[in-house]
Amino acid sequence: MGIRDIQSTMRALGDADIAAHSQRFFKTGKGEYGEGDQFLGIRVPVVRRQARQFRDTPLETTLKLLQSRYHEERLLALLLMVRRFERGDDTERRAIYQAYLANTGYINGWDLVDGSAHQIVGGYLKNRSHRPLDRLARSKMLWERRIAMMATFHFIKQNEFDTALRIATMLLNDPEDLIHKAVGWMLREIGNRDKAVEKAFLAAHYKTMPRTMLRYAIEKFPAAERKRYLNGTA
Repeated sequence: MGIRDIQSTMRALGDADIAAHSQRFFKTGKGEYGEGDQFLGIRVPVVRRQARQFRDTPLETTLKLLQSRYHEERLLALLLMVRRFERGDDTERRAIYQAYLANTGYINGWDLVDGSAHQIVGGYLKNRSHRPLDRLARSKMLWERRIAMMATFHFIKQNEFDTALRIATMLLNDPEDLIHKAVGWMLREIGNRDKAVEKAFLAAHYKTMPRTMLRYAIEKFPAAERKRYLNGTA
């Protein structure tokens, strides 16, 4: 199917009430992180079903879909890219990785990043230099910085923590709440696998890291221990 067929299918699935809720949930108002984003009103499980239906869509068509003004169509494009990356050979994976980084301006939502960065960016860099993440972490673009942090989830799942800790350190003073949440989440994931590694990082930074970041990082700690961290007495 071509892009018009895909868009016709997607737009027929839209629901105005769901779209209105999504506009509020994803903070699309003036000055908010999702300012100006538009929604068709399609729930994620439905979008995932379309990704299975359109799984053979060529990358060229998928990239056109990624440039849609509708959030759900961009999500569909990224799900298609993830599926193709996971099935692809080295040449195709390289093409998808490069296309992903060339189109970060359209990967402009926390859900879009979180559902694709660790699979594509982390997956491609697994056995290569991780230094491209440093450039992303220094980006002026919020979403590129979140991609940098979330890509490390791929390494964390394989008990490789050094890159995640390095990127977390780079982002400790980030001004954006969405970055605080991503860093705290990845620190928590490290702790799920090796509590000593997470606690060593916290020992060095917990008194100065943003409160939201700390709360996410210690979410699964016992209540008394969480209190000590939050009170600065851990």
